Amino acid sequence: MLVKAASQSLAEQLAGRFAERIRSRLLAPGTRLPSVRQCAQQQGVSPSTVVAAYDRLLALGLVEAQRNRGFYIRNQAVDLIGKAQAAIDSIVSIELPERAAAAPSLPHVPVDATALIRGMFHSSSGQPQPGMGAFPPDWLQSNFMSAAVRRFCSGAELNAASLSYGEPAGDGSLRQALASRLSALGIAATPQQIITTVGATHALDIISRTVLRAGDFVMVEEPGWAVEFARLDALGMRILPVPRGPDGPDLAVMARYCELHAPKLFVSVSVFHNPTGYCLSAGHAHRLLQLANSHDFYVVEDDTYSHLAPDHVTRLCALDGLQRSIYVSGFAKILAPGWRVGFLAAPTAWFERLLDTKLLGTLTTPALFEKALAWCIDQGQLRRHALQLRARLDQARSRSVKLALEHGCTFAAPPAGLFGWVDTGVDTDALAQRMLDKGYLLAPGALFHANHAPSTLMRINFCTTQDAAFWQVFAQVRAAMFGGALSLQ
Repeated sequence: MLVKAASQSLAEQLAGRFAERIRSRLLAPGTRLPSVRQCAQQQGVSPSTVVAAYDRLLALGLVEAQRNRGFYIRNQAVDLIGKAQAAIDSIVSIELPERAAAAPSLPHVPVDATALIRGMFHSSSGQPQPGMGAFPPDWLQSNFMSAAVRRFCSGAELNAASLSYGEPAGDGSLRQALASRLSALGIAATPQQIITTVGATHALDIISRTVLRAGDFVMVEEPGWAVEFARLDALGMRILPVPRGPDGPDLAVMARYCELHAPKLFVSVSVFHNPTGYCLSAGHAHRLLQLANSHDFYVVEDDTYSHLAPDHVTRLCALDGLQRSIYVSGFAKILAPGWRVGFLAAPTAWFERLLDTKLLGTLTTPALFEKALAWCIDQGQLRRHALQLRARLDQARSRSVKLALEHGCTFAAPPAGLFGWVDTGVDTDALAQRMLDKGYLLAPGALFHANHAPSTLMRINFCTTQDAAFWQVFAQVRAAMFGGALSLQ
């Protein structure tokens, strides 16, 4: 709340609020600030106060004014790159004029995709956050994890896990346990095809750095995980967004991309797709693998939500037998985000090259946590924990869906898994800014599109949207936006 009696003026307080959110990237570069009139209404201040606040942000270099369009968050990383490129171009044009035209441009560094992640560490309130991408910490608390760590934190076990680098591909007991886990999913993989990683995102990065080179085309589902778009873009890849439907990716679009661009990779979340919750159908999976064989590209199956789904759901790697597919998963969602244990299972022909990439980036991975995780799997603790979590999630989903519908939302996809893909009827970028003022972090639909297109959709976490208090605030803010004509037609 802005306070008139505070030591700072209202304009200083308002500018400070926006500045903090911009610097912590809760407001992403390129985001449009509310108009002066809208901001004045939202904050209960005069338009002149808002003008003074925006002037301070301009002076700090945090925003830019676009004629007849409003105020936008500046992308300072791109500004720095542009200045550096201009300096390089001037040097090249002076000293090597014949090569100036061939000088490569510096890559765009995307930063808006990390806004939601940074929000996890900069919560402005103690309230459950609708945009969170994981289970609440209290849902993940257990006794067996601490018991597993204690088991390997004494005597010879501790020395074995800590005083050497361990196995390059990962702890042998964990890779054996993972092979058994994959077998239960219908995926035939030996421990010699499995490499442990620092979380699933690290596994995706290892694959990208091994299989691809800068400038290669990569197909990625859209809507999709914002971090994957940004990560591939930062590596210099050329992203081809593929619309994701209820049965799977749009195969006609993929076929056209193959004819025009010869992509080398397709990244897919086939089970409980983020953010829609869709699961791949068997028929669609077969046709997708036929397309991969015909056009010589590999499929990366990101099965991050595997523990939340029945074992029998369709998985590309089970149908393909790890021939043209690479499997990725991890345990941050289901067990312990701080342990950062993930893995990949790959065709035998790719194993050594993928392992070399891991060694160049991290050498090995922490054997202590890997041994503890293997014990949790072997003892059945992880399986029982997952079943309990799924039952609790089912109840939370029912409550959250009921509240969303009661407060004027519809679902763009049938509710399933951890996330809901909700249509609000208003611009969710603008909605997210207003909800930050109320202490709630949202995941607006634009984050899940490669071009950050405006959207009325948002992703909600079913665990953190069971509280009627959130939906009441949401409904009030949404109604105010309808009154201000901020819906998208």
